[in-house]
Amino acid sequence: MGLLNPRILGLLVLAAVIFVAMTLWVGPLEGLVLVVGLVLIGATAYIPNRWIRVAGCIYLTLVLLVLGRHTLGPAGAVILTAAVVALAWLFLPPRVHRRVAFMIPSLVLLIFFTTILMYEAPGSPFASEKVADEEAIEQQMKKFRVAKTPLGFFGWFMQGIIEDGSMGLSVKVQGRTVNELLLPALPVSMSLGLLALVFAVTIGLGLGIRAGLKPNSAADYTSMGLAIVGISLPNFVIGAGFLILFALNLGWLPVAGWGSYGNLILPALTLALPYAAYIARLARTGTIEVMQQDFVRTARAKGLSEREVILKHALKGAILPVVTFLGPAAAGILTGSFVVETLFGIPGMGQWVVNSAINRDYSVVLGTAIIYFTIVTFFNLLVDLAYAWLDPRVREDL
Repeated sequence: MGLLNPRILGLLVLAAVIFVAMTLWVGPLEGLVLVVGLVLIGATAYIPNRWIRVAGCIYLTLVLLVLGRHTLGPAGAVILTAAVVALAWLFLPPRVHRRVAFMIPSLVLLIFFTTILMYEAPGSPFASEKVADEEAIEQQMKKFRVAKTPLGFFGWFMQGIIEDGSMGLSVKVQGRTVNELLLPALPVSMSLGLLALVFAVTIGLGLGIRAGLKPNSAADYTSMGLAIVGISLPNFVIGAGFLILFALNLGWLPVAGWGSYGNLILPALTLALPYAAYIARLARTGTIEVMQQDFVRTARAKGLSEREVILKHALKGAILPVVTFLGPAAAGILTGSFVVETLFGIPGMGQWVVNSAINRDYSVVLGTAIIYFTIVTFFNLLVDLAYAWLDPRVREDL
């Protein structure tokens, strides 16, 4: 009877369609790998809570052993893994274990599918190389571990990560590994992205709550008008306007570059304003809704001041829609920063996202994909935990 479950039948049909499509596109082996990966990911949603801890700890053990072995040595990796897994087993709720169990196969599948897309795209990492014959091209491919098939390259790439924690050599930046290129750029993008997220939340909550407390007033119309402008204008238009006004005309801030706090302000605001506009609209809606609830009327009836009613009782409920949006917002800010980084001349991850895609630098493309996937997953996990803290009904499901 279990196989007659409509959900299971639907998943089987979807798996069959994906396998046939991938077989026609790239080959049966690639199609089989993709289907197996999707099954593993889908299975995490159906694992009972009493078993999800086991699955989460198994995946966590594998990751910590691979990462710890390269930094702490075999003995240090075993000790660290045992301590972290024991704490995870005792204290992490099932939702976090489910997120871990979902993350690892999703990451591997992301690497595999990205590899397929790179190989199917026109061009080659060695298209511009002045090589004499096919033998020289093959020597270059072996040197940089670029296989002839996507499955072969995926195997080499995963082998490098597991064996020595390396994401391989860059084809276009001679003599540099992917780790050496991306790891110095990551803190730059993270600093810019986190400051932009703080700006977005601060500006958005301020405008939205102000508008929600006085709906259909001048404050409401002004806040929502600014929000519509922020939503309508793309990043590069906002950034160009800031450069002309604050850097060129007023001379208050530097035009471009990196190295001082002044270099952070304009690009962070450029990244933040479109998301601040969305947050303002969500905060306004949440504030209007929560101020009409019975518990707010009860708090007022007890004689509390309006300030106490808002801060102690209404604020948590008002920002729930905003917290839900923060996961996608953080992902959008961090992954969309390459336009702003290019505009302001910031040496972050954005330059490698663009250049590696243009130059078909396969290892760098996969390296940036891994880093962004990890960041997005981590922020989504934080949003889940924050939502549970704000809403007791969700906390019970943890």
